[in-house]
Amino acid sequence: MTEKLLMDQTGHVVTLTLNMPETRNALTDVDLCDAIVDAMRSITRDASVRCAIITGAGKAFSSGGNLKHMKEKSSIFGGDAIDAKDGYRAGIQRVARAVWDCEVPLIAAVNGPAYGAGCDMTCLCDIRIASTRATFAENFVRVGLISGDGGAWLLPRQVGLPRAAEMTFTGEPVDAATALAWGLASKVVEPEDLLSEASSLADRIAQNPPRQLRMAKRLLREGLNTRFDGLLELAAAYQGACHQTEDHTEAVDALLEKRSAVFTGR
Repeated sequence: MTEKLLMDQTGHVVTLTLNMPETRNALTDVDLCDAIVDAMRSITRDASVRCAIITGAGKAFSSGGNLKHMKEKSSIFGGDAIDAKDGYRAGIQRVARAVWDCEVPLIAAVNGPAYGAGCDMTCLCDIRIASTRATFAENFVRVGLISGDGGAWLLPRQVGLPRAAEMTFTGEPVDAATALAWGLASKVVEPEDLLSEASSLADRIAQNPPRQLRMAKRLLREGLNTRFDGLLELAAAYQGACHQTEDHTEAVDALLEKRSAVFTGR
């Protein structure tokens, strides 16, 4: 794993740290993009992982696009219109797909500014816990661009269309308190408590059976686009599979016996 992305596992929880503080963890670095994609695939393949946390090193969660790359027309911004389109597909859009497709619950521990693609990265996660120093900005118009990584699909589903429109059309940041009020963050804590709070939540999630966690996440994602009848059919199929697992039996037995369950993923 490249040092541009730190990966640490404690028990059933993996913590990923975007580790390019010199660029405020800009997401247009090719190596960082590759590392995130590889990490998401690794987490999904690893049955021992039940939850993951994403945070940023230094003062920012992520500044999104690197202005130097934009100025120099380098990285994903190089070439003509066709080259730029291909660059987005191979770069930040590949990252967005990988994060969205990750099967385990993802928590964004937002330690500072999350701008542009950084804001959208938090929206790709299932839960956002924000430091009081966090700010969120869908600020693409401020640099003469639009969201190229799915923000126009993600943000309205988090804060509603009118507020997403306000953030998108003004490009202005919202602070942590506003993010909490709008539902963009589920909790706001002091900076020194951010990782411990995220880890505590991740540990509570990880107490549950791993296969059922992944299926529950998939149902939530499918519910964004599927008709109610279709979701019920999928839920019935998943439920039938869950009933056959050893973890379901263990969960019921543990509740009846008033003890902690021990789940194995079987």
